[in-house]
This record gives sequence, C-alpha cells and structure tokens, in this order.
Amino acid sequence: MSSNHIKIITENRKARYNYFIEDTYEAGMVLLGTEVKSLRLGRVNLKDSYARIKNGEVFVHQIHIGAYPFAFYDNHDPLRKRKLLLHKGEIKKLYGKINEKGFSLIPLKMYFQNGKAKLTLALARGKRKYDKRETIRRRDEQRDFDRSKKGD
Repeated sequence: MSSNHIKIITENRKARYNYFIEDTYEAGMVLLGTEVKSLRLGRVNLKDSYARIKNGEVFVHQIHIGAYPFAFYDNHDPLRKRKLLLHKGEIKKLYGKINEKGFSLIPLKMYFQNGKAKLTLALARGKRKYDKRETIRRRDEQRDFDRSKKGD
C-alpha cells in the first residue's frame, strides 16, 4: 500500500513564466462538498489566482472551481475565496516576506494527497518583461541543444 498517493488535479503553468519562485509551501484547503466533487472531475482553473493573509489567516482568491453538474441545489460560488490551512509559524514567516518588496503568494498546483485536497503555494517575485524574454531564450537554446544531441 502506498502511503503517499498523489493525484494532480491542475497546475498553474504560467506561474513559472511570470514569477521567480523563491519558496513553496503545502497547504490544505477548507472546501464545500460540491467543490471537492468538482475537483475530482477536474473542473478547476488556477489562472490569475493569488493568496492573501488577513488577520493571521491565509485566503486564496480567484481560483475557479466550476459548479458541480449533478447538484440539484446549494451549489457553490465558483470564485469564492477559500481558506488555506497552514501552520502558524509558516503564516508568520510568509507575512514577513510578503511585506518585503515585490513578493506574492501564487498557487502552483492543486492535487489530492491521500484523499485530501492540497495546494502548493509559492512565495514568488514578479518577473519583468526582459526576464520573461530571457526565460524564452534559455528554453529555446535548451530545445535546440536537445535536438542537436538527438541528431548525433
């Protein structure tokens, strides 16, 4: 029996392009039943989502979890803010970093671990336009290198 079964639901692919990732944290989420069922169907989008710390608690905003198609009543609001579960020490550390210049909390991926919905949260600093061009250039060079190596 595997003790750490992980099933990835979705990833925020744009995050690594738009941000420098400094550190990552694993957080649990407070969800409604219809939200968990929608997650199991993969009806979620992390694009443009971010997290904020308010009154010592972390909330994630703009995660779109689609309405559960089989619920007859009491379906959830797809864009509601959701509470994240982190240790108090982690929240204090994050709060200190976020108050430094240029740091944001960005969700990287969402997954089920042993049946519990988890979120990987990144402490990230936004990239400037020239940084993004550098990332594209490096990726293209790596692709060309791999292609030439494959041809040998």
